[in-house]
Amino acid sequence: MDGRDESANTISCPQGPALPYKDKVNARTKTLAILRSEAASKVSQRTLTFAERIAYQRAIDEVYWRHRIWPNDNPDPKPSLDTVLPQAQLEKRVVDYLRDSEALEDYWQRPITAGDLQAEMDRMAKNTKQPEVLRELFDALGNDPLVVAECLARPVLAAHLMVSLDAIRIEAGVSRPNVIAAASANYMLPKISEGSGGCIDDTWTATSISSAPDARFFHTAVWTGSEMIVWGGQSSCCELNTGGRYNPSTDSWTATSITNAPGARFEHTVVLTSSEMIVWGGLGVNSIYSNTGGRYNLSTTVGQPLASLTYPMADGFIRQCGPAAK
Repeated sequence: MDGRDESANTISCPQGPALPYKDKVNARTKTLAILRSEAASKVSQRTLTFAERIAYQRAIDEVYWRHRIWPNDNPDPKPSLDTVLPQAQLEKRVVDYLRDSEALEDYWQRPITAGDLQAEMDRMAKNTKQPEVLRELFDALGNDPLVVAECLARPVLAAHLMVSLDAIRIEAGVSRPNVIAAASANYMLPKISEGSGGCIDDTWTATSISSAPDARFFHTAVWTGSEMIVWGGQSSCCELNTGGRYNPSTDSWTATSITNAPGARFEHTVVLTSSEMIVWGGLGVNSIYSNTGGRYNLSTTVGQPLASLTYPMADGFIRQCGPAAK
């Protein structure tokens, strides 16, 4: 006996006898466990419809569009996101990451699990190089762990796994992937890291190399306001027409499309407009001067050849690119 007067330390229960003080903590713990279990059950039953995923994708792109650089010499006001990103493209982005997820499970037996998505969210929050932008993204998704996992972490992770498994996208016979069963798990929203003392001038922090472009030199890189786009260049064996988009807020790489991409080249020049990256000139295969180029749409992520008129001579120098800016 410790001398405690347990009769004076009881919990009144109108529907039963008083509980001794020593059982107080156990009773409360059991009650909280039941409540948490019920809450978790309700969360696990949530699903995201295709329309909801599109709406959340738009919210993500709206954040990035706010940070997109608008040329100082452009007298026109910055347009709305709807002007540069059509609804069909939003739908395509959602379909692509869901289709990649299905391909990983059905053809590569590598399903993306709830644990994978939680780990990816944790990685983003820990390694972000732009915590303020990542916080904007979380806010745009309502700080909802499930939505962040499904609509921010899943696209990045699916793209990475597809590259790492050297998988091909399975297009045939799939009109719309299954979007109901995918979002049915419990997640915790991670705390976004501010880094070691925040951003410190004149210091280095390593970027992620997962899904990064192949090693190269004589390439180009441009900053859009939310991403760095690397393209072209030369490797130890050959010229390249590939590239990648580095997102510092999520510390992740996404490969640039090779659809309609210009021919492989190095020592070329690129300029960034409000909506496109324009590539021109440089040295192509066998170091032959090139007088060709291409326009990479930052929103649709698809290339477009430049017009065949008014090209400068193939001397490796750019003297004008007026037609490309239209």
